Amino acid sequence: MNRIALFFINIYQNFSRFFPGSCIYAPTCSEYAKQAFRKHSFLKALSLAVLRILRCNPFFRGGFDPVE
Repeated sequence: MNRIALFFINIYQNFSRFFPGSCIYAPTCSEYAKQAFRKHSFLKALSLAVLRILRCNPFFRGGFDPVE
């Protein structure tokens, strides 16, 4: 399952490079998701990625947020 998720994230990253970036976090949300899927099980990585995307809004400060 992780390999499938990584495949779709790679597709997203290939298409998103044509649009200007505006992520408030480092690493970007898609890179964070890739790192999570490489490091954790599918459900844990999915929950980390979803929570990160939910935090990616103007009400959070952003900054450096590595996968733990």
